[in-house]
Amino acid sequence: MTEPAAFEIYLVATPGLETPLCEEAQQAGFAEAKVVDGGVSFPGTWPDVWRANLELRGATRVLARVASFRAMHLAQLDKRARKVEWNTLLRKDVPVTVEASCKRSRIYHAGAASQRVALAIAEEFGAPIADDAAVRVMVRIEDDLVTISLDTTGESLHKRGFKEGVAKAPMRETMAAMFLRQCGYDGKQTVLDPMCGSGTFVIEAAEIALGLKPGRERSFAFEQLPGFDRKAWDTLRISTTANTPAIRFFGSDRDPGAIRMAGENAERAGISNFVSFQQQTVENLEPPEGPPGIIMVNPPYGTRLGNKAPLMGLYRSLGNVIRAKFPGWRVGIITTDKELARATGLGLELVEPTVLHGGLRVGLWRSKQPIKN
Repeated sequence: MTEPAAFEIYLVATPGLETPLCEEAQQAGFAEAKVVDGGVSFPGTWPDVWRANLELRGATRVLARVASFRAMHLAQLDKRARKVEWNTLLRKDVPVTVEASCKRSRIYHAGAASQRVALAIAEEFGAPIADDAAVRVMVRIEDDLVTISLDTTGESLHKRGFKEGVAKAPMRETMAAMFLRQCGYDGKQTVLDPMCGSGTFVIEAAEIALGLKPGRERSFAFEQLPGFDRKAWDTLRISTTANTPAIRFFGSDRDPGAIRMAGENAERAGISNFVSFQQQTVENLEPPEGPPGIIMVNPPYGTRLGNKAPLMGLYRSLGNVIRAKFPGWRVGIITTDKELARATGLGLELVEPTVLHGGLRVGLWRSKQPIKN
């Protein structure tokens, strides 16, 4: 039996977090993963696509790059799109939507490009075209090179399927996982978030420690493609037995509603036995029993100069508490402003590049070494 042909698998990254995503992919066994423009790329087959969606915590989505050719005008695009072996890529009973983007190309009208490819699929193969279809064909035209990809993910991968309660300015799970990685977290350290909101850092850390796969309970677009093997997928999805870590994970927040939401989210994720959420202010923060771990926090940050003054006091207070009570711990703080980061007095360094979050450019500021009194 011949081995299935490999194709390019492209992981869409949060801009600025391509490097930790590449490290995660390599660690997950995708040895040829490399950073490319906007994400991470490696050769693979359809079972690799399934596993990437299931296991990788930092990817936004997984694209299967299934065809590429040059096209200088719409008629050429139409002709060459009709030669793609759509019968091996799509199903006639599953609706498809087509999206296009054009950059530095003689074909410059994205809407016209998407219409031509959609028409080619409908007329040559017979799949129905619908704007709200579960399967998305993505056409990228750059420097006259057409790349056709299938979005194998569907809803963004940060939607693990467990977080129903969301606090203000929630950190996306994909970003939280990569920031934890950049702070040296490998599943063996206690993680504490003193402004935990809906609990993203704490829950993500606990899942990593337990060896739980982030996509274990959700569905994916690749389930609607030909060649999908339900039995093989179910085996892959349940193939890992969860660890039972000796460490625990802690979150606190002054908002009782946030604590309630965090607890409910942890319950849905099946990790409530390993996490503890408590309503309290930063000033009352105490270290848990056991060896030092990592403090990860996404505090409020002002977007206007006028509201920075009270925040300076909050960051200063956070730094004072950490210095006084958490010797030996490491710290990661997400913020928009170097003055706020420096107000902690913790000697934090910025991890470049910064990252867009909620329309703002934020950075991870981490301790260069364990905190000293």
